[in-house]
Amino acid sequence: MRYLLCLIPPLAILSCGKPGQFLLNIILTLCAYIPGVIHAILVVNNYKADKRNEKLIKAIQNSKQ
Repeated sequence: MRYLLCLIPPLAILSCGKPGQFLLNIILTLCAYIPGVIHAILVVNNYKADKRNEKLIKAIQNSKQ
């Protein structure tokens, strides 16, 4: 879903809740569109990986109890 937002890179970053990365992405997108898209893909991928790790950690903690 968020990968579709990479058509508008700053919107994808903002939906991840990363305001610092949002400002950097606006600068990259204004300089050239492609670096903004690449940055958005990397940030969204990192966000999704963090969510997967949190879910896995919770599952491990619940199985130990």
